[in-house]
Amino acid sequence: MVTLTESEPVPADSIGPLPVVAAVPEVDGIPVSGLLSEVPDPRAVVVALHGGAVDSRYFDCPGHPEYSLLRTGQRLGYTVLALDRPGFRSSAPYADLLERPERRVELIYGAVDALLDGLPRGAGVFLLAHSAGCELAVRMAAATRGAELLGLELAGTGREHQQEAHNLLWGADRVAGRRPRGVGRLIWEPARLYPENILGGGSVSASGSHLESRSLHDWARAEFLGLAPDIPVPVRYSLGEYERVWRNDPAEMGAVGSLFTGSPRVVVNRIPDTGHNVSLGRTAPAYHLDVLAFTEECIIARRPGEFSGPTLRFDGGATARPER
Repeated sequence: MVTLTESEPVPADSIGPLPVVAAVPEVDGIPVSGLLSEVPDPRAVVVALHGGAVDSRYFDCPGHPEYSLLRTGQRLGYTVLALDRPGFRSSAPYADLLERPERRVELIYGAVDALLDGLPRGAGVFLLAHSAGCELAVRMAAATRGAELLGLELAGTGREHQQEAHNLLWGADRVAGRRPRGVGRLIWEPARLYPENILGGGSVSASGSHLESRSLHDWARAEFLGLAPDIPVPVRYSLGEYERVWRNDPAEMGAVGSLFTGSPRVVVNRIPDTGHNVSLGRTAPAYHLDVLAFTEECIIARRPGEFSGPTLRFDGGATARPER
């Protein structure tokens, strides 16, 4: 449940997300684009990072405003900023300048500062990421500035692929630089979990750059494991019940949650009736409300400076059952 004290919901007919672009001077003037929905007196600011093969529209699904994180957050008193990750849209021509992970972290923190300049941040900034965007979000949270974040939501990532996904992504038939056949099946099935006009993601699809494959090459097997313990803020780790890319069994999800040894609170969240694309499926409205509820928990805990209750919590509401 989301607490709305000290702010009022924005009317349903208010202006929706606006396209925004900011040039980041300290990173060679590279522009970063995205979508912004703001409120005059926010509870907090949610910054969202999309996954691969899509852009910031992932969080404001065309034709389905009820699925929009930006609109839901705005109505409930949160400013939401969805950014196009490095190598996507405005920053795409500058990908060669962003090879080093530190530059990408600087770029996105700089974009957040530029786009929120002069705007109230409420209790602070909460960071949310999906799939390939989790690589950047984990780096941001583990960096020095990460201690300023209210918390972190990671969805659609992990440390071990399911066997079918492993075979597709790393098998003998894999061709470097080319998207493997069958990936779409992994991230868009079961089809019943998505409206027909969303299935396949055409309305939010976008081309990335070589940064994508290079930044993710050793991500799950090495860097994720090394960075997770350095994150000092609350973390929620979410996977859908029908996730087919990453292992989502309770034992593995609990093991991933246990990586965040520096966090004061870790919630492991398995989402019923949900596939890989958690913000585009039929359960997206419920997922976004849950994210904002966790954000609210982080706001409340920030005031006394601590969480009460167990350090690691498993919200494993979904149980494995045959596909139907």
